[in-house]
Amino acid sequence: MSKSDTDNSISIGESTMIELRTISEENFKECLHLQASVENEDFVDPVVYSLAEAWLYFQDTRPFAIYSDDTIVGFVSMYVGEDNYQIINFLIDDAFQRKGFGAKAAKLCIEYLQREFSARRISAPVKIEHIAAQEFWIKQGFCLSDTIEDGYVFMRLYLI
Repeated sequence: MSKSDTDNSISIGESTMIELRTISEENFKECLHLQASVENEDFVDPVVYSLAEAWLYFQDTRPFAIYSDDTIVGFVSMYVGEDNYQIINFLIDDAFQRKGFGAKAAKLCIEYLQREFSARRISAPVKIEHIAAQEFWIKQGFCLSDTIEDGYVFMRLYLI
């Protein structure tokens, strides 16, 4: 895996490039078709909700489409306000799950928050009942915290 010269991309192997792309007029409709099936639909906010939230709180929210080469594979929205950096909605489409895209995209999100905002702590709020998401974030280096709000436990990653 290598970091490319572009701001938000990681190459997997020799040919596949994973990158975060700004939501634009050209790709927002693709984002709306992303689907991540989970046992409880409350575990993942619909992309349309996250995009509306990003529009409403545009100064503190950064939404991105996650691409593998030129194929959209997921979506992420990050909160960047008040030195409280959070990956608040993260999903990989059903068709692309369990292929390594999530881990690579999570790494890109962490690198983005470090590079652009000098983040020292990153949170990922996860529904308390969503054990699979907690396990995913633990594999990315996050740990459970004591902070629980509105049914979400805040996973934390502390950076040096």
